[in-house]
Amino acid sequence: MASSESVAEGSRKLLVAVYHPRAESADRLYAAIESAGLAVQVLPSHVNGLHPWRDCCFDLLLVNPFLDWQDPFAFVRLAASVAGRRPLIAISDRDSLDDRMLALAAGADDAVGWTDNLPELLVRIAGLLRRSRIAAGQIDAGELRIDLIDRRVERAGRAIRLPLREFDLLANLARVPDRPLSRDALLRAVWRLDFDPGTNRVEVHMSRLRAKVDRGFAWPMLWTVTGQGYALRSRPD
Repeated sequence: MASSESVAEGSRKLLVAVYHPRAESADRLYAAIESAGLAVQVLPSHVNGLHPWRDCCFDLLLVNPFLDWQDPFAFVRLAASVAGRRPLIAISDRDSLDDRMLALAAGADDAVGWTDNLPELLVRIAGLLRRSRIAAGQIDAGELRIDLIDRRVERAGRAIRLPLREFDLLANLARVPDRPLSRDALLRAVWRLDFDPGTNRVEVHMSRLRAKVDRGFAWPMLWTVTGQGYALRSRPD
């Protein structure tokens, strides 16, 4: 089983988002992944909309596309669109080569039959997270370049100095450019709060961040999206 040391990113546990249409299987996956030292969030069904999926600041997405009503190929494509640059693992409740080949052809980064082989699944999760962290040492979004290792930010070649919270806010928004993240999602990702403390800390830090990232440039990258939260736009309208 992967150790917590192999999957930690600084002081933050990496987050695996899990979708399985059977609650008992989702609970089993939750317990196993959490025991490997990772944070876990179980996603609701997508049939009522993808907002909870898109609003989850996960590091890896794990889905079972084979037990629901829709076409598995289309489901994996949909999950890949939500994952973006982040790793996607498709799991099957059976040891089926056909299932694995379909998932990989549809865009999953890995595919595995998991029910009788949880240790292998955990190793595959750890491996993908490790490789993605190496690849994710830098985020590029339009004029913006973020070095996650040295915590450096540049916009159009100009260095921008940011304190820790503002850097984390910007990095989380840049991981999903042109897509809004809600205030609740940012509270979870940056402050590790699963509740609204009733303060304006997100608004205050976003105001400070705008002053540094947008002031003096030709167009604003940071936007408030009414009713949805905040977004980093990679290009001008």
